[in-house]
Amino acid sequence: MNTPLPGPLPRLGASVVLWHQDGVLLVRRKTGPYADKWSLPGGNVVFGERLAQTAARELLEETGISASIRNPVGIFEIVMEQPRPAHFVLMAFAAEYESGEAVANDDAAAVKWAKADELEDLDITPQSRDAIARTRKA
Repeated sequence: MNTPLPGPLPRLGASVVLWHQDGVLLVRRKTGPYADKWSLPGGNVVFGERLAQTAARELLEETGISASIRNPVGIFEIVMEQPRPAHFVLMAFAAEYESGEAVANDDAAAVKWAKADELEDLDITPQSRDAIARTRKA
């Protein structure tokens, strides 16, 4: 018999790996456990929203970019104690660019189309780095 654990539940989210014109779209986080780090566009699932819908909505809200959400590239879990306890479960999706100019909106402090040779030098969240590597073309 499973007994519910006390405390808050993990938060569920979705993110997008979007390559376009030899660059992958990154956002610099304004808030949260990874504030000031580069990350994939994404955010929290709203009750009743499918993961792929969340990915598309968050991409548009954070960057102004519309994309066709394709296949999942991985499930990533973030459990942190500092700067405050947090637990997230994220589904990352590959996407195909449709339209829009990248601008920092919502909880993104900045946006960047990062070329493959720039990625090593950027302060990117570990989960984002892993998802990008899974979609990177040789």
